[in-house]
Amino acid sequence: MDGIGAAAVGRRPVSRKTLLKAALVAVPVPALLGGGAALARDHRPSDAPLEPTPFCDDGDDPTPPQTEGPYFKPNSPERASLLEPGTRGTRLTVSGFVFGLTCLPVAHALMDFWQADDAGAYDNRGFRMRGHQYTDARGAFTLTTIVPGLYPGRTRHLHVKVQAPGGRILTTQLYFPGEPRNNTDPIFNPALLMNVRQAGPAKQATFDFVITPGRRGR
Repeated sequence: MDGIGAAAVGRRPVSRKTLLKAALVAVPVPALLGGGAALARDHRPSDAPLEPTPFCDDGDDPTPPQTEGPYFKPNSPERASLLEPGTRGTRLTVSGFVFGLTCLPVAHALMDFWQADDAGAYDNRGFRMRGHQYTDARGAFTLTTIVPGLYPGRTRHLHVKVQAPGGRILTTQLYFPGEPRNNTDPIFNPALLMNVRQAGPAKQATFDFVITPGRRGR
């Protein structure tokens, strides 16, 4: 579910998804042509369907859903950066992949993010700290934003909706390790912790989503 770092790989056997992810990071898309499972990311939705890879078990279930909360707004602007002139807070980059249950990365998946600002407030009139994007041909995404502020009753978190083309919507939240309020937030789920590291004055986080790309209504 969450991004797999070197330490995590050392704690469990290398899986098909781990190898796929390493290949996606290291190899340009044209070099993957004819390369089996990774070929899925080299085709637009209009191309002929491909045979899925054999089922692989990474010890991962689908990414757990969580409540939408009261602050979601549809029709957010399409953008990969939520930063605007005057945005305050610690810069945060969140990156990762969207995978299906067979470990095939999901290209062109819709990802809608929203969050509190540095003061812990949501913009309910406009679209500050809100935006949507699509995974690229490799199923990868990158979000540039800030570390959200705290507000009463909750730990730090990011909201996200993820939807494969024509598929069901996963609504969930992402969390930060080491936050004191993780222990008191009744919604917090450790399965949704991002891997976060300091990068100078900013922070970098990774998380991989595992979704069920089935048809709507199923």
